Amino acid sequence: MTDRQSIKRGIRRLQYVKTWQLVVLLVLFGFLAATFLRLNNIGMVQRRDAVLEADRHGDPEQIKSRLFDLQRYVTSHMNTNMGTIYLENQYNRDSQQIINNAGGGSNPNGNIYKKAQDVCAPRFTSYSQAYLQCTIDYLERYGPADEIKSTVKLPKASAYSHSFVSPIWSPDFAGWTVLICLFIVFMIVARFIGLVVLKLILKIHNR
Repeated sequence: MTDRQSIKRGIRRLQYVKTWQLVVLLVLFGFLAATFLRLNNIGMVQRRDAVLEADRHGDPEQIKSRLFDLQRYVTSHMNTNMGTIYLENQYNRDSQQIINNAGGGSNPNGNIYKKAQDVCAPRFTSYSQAYLQCTIDYLERYGPADEIKSTVKLPKASAYSHSFVSPIWSPDFAGWTVLICLFIVFMIVARFIGLVVLKLILKIHNR
């Protein structure tokens, strides 16, 4: 008799909070979590765009500062996976500087570097990967191969690629609301399982 009463009290306690109430809370916090996750992603996009804008302007210190800001934000906020950004403009500027420096010396075939730029520059409106490739192709075709290899060493493209990984969970508004949603889901599942088990035990006792 005592066991049956204890089981009934347990069932009544579980029934104090209705499933629909928990579902309403889940929907509310789910909306908040989605909003905060979206804001985290927008913050990443803004900082990534700032890096690319700094790359276009060509200020190395500004690029470094924007990269640091992006890294700090991405690594401390969830839902900020950014993929890989490539500082194409900085790579082109550095590569062009190397070619310009190489062209400052003497060359058995005349200033082959200057000739390469004279040929390629009219075909392109600005520094680009295509412009650099045109210059290198000209040098390889008309310049002394050994000298070109020793004087023109373009930087590695991988050094201009940057990718930062966001955490699975972060202690910000997005992280805490996601945890609350998971806790509510756990409560719904636990309540359902608890009611089924208690009713099953009560049914066995009644037999």
